[in-house]
Amino acid sequence: MYYPMYFDPTYVLIIVGMIITLIASARVKSTFAKYQSVSNHSGMTGREAAERILHNANIYDVRIERVSGHLTDHYDPRNKVLRLSDSTYQSASVAAVGVAAHECGHAIQHATGYAPLQFRGALVPVANFGATIAWPLILLGFFITGRSSDLFIHLGIIAFSLSVLFQLVTLPVEFNASRRAIRILGSSGMLYQNEVSDTKKVLSAAALTYVASAAASILQLVRILLIAGGRRDD
Repeated sequence: MYYPMYFDPTYVLIIVGMIITLIASARVKSTFAKYQSVSNHSGMTGREAAERILHNANIYDVRIERVSGHLTDHYDPRNKVLRLSDSTYQSASVAAVGVAAHECGHAIQHATGYAPLQFRGALVPVANFGATIAWPLILLGFFITGRSSDLFIHLGIIAFSLSVLFQLVTLPVEFNASRRAIRILGSSGMLYQNEVSDTKKVLSAAALTYVASAAASILQLVRILLIAGGRRDD
């Protein structure tokens, strides 16, 4: 089938991936903003909730630090530091406690040797290297001729696949951390049941961003495979 030179039909996959990502990002921002304005009944801040959850889990070697930005919360397993963003650290909202509990879920995963978290950690350097070198290898393969061309393209596809694998492994890690957070907040009495339900909405919206990111990466990989396959047909 003929397409004008300026039109690449595989760009549709990129556009779909971008739309999915933007929708997920908008949803988590709007959901967090909604429940950030809802104070929890105890007045407990995100930092206080994180400290209580960690201590209840007999974890005393994880530092809690404040990090600048909005929704930049994360757990650093290498340094055993739980970093809470400006919108979480001192906030006593339902959303803030939920996010803090989620990050504590990662710290508990680390402390208990949760296998998917360990596997994801091992993938980080490989996935980063793969994401960096994938497109240079693929483009090099497109510009040269001979058997080396296919070799570089195949190596680029393998490299990009490693970054896709990292995105997929991230999903069970994030879902598990959210489940731990909801269970802890519900069983500890830190939040009322209606507040736990609100927190679940926040964490569910956040989980969709990881699903969207994985979907976008898969669509990108499909595009690369289509381009490579079309090149061989030519």
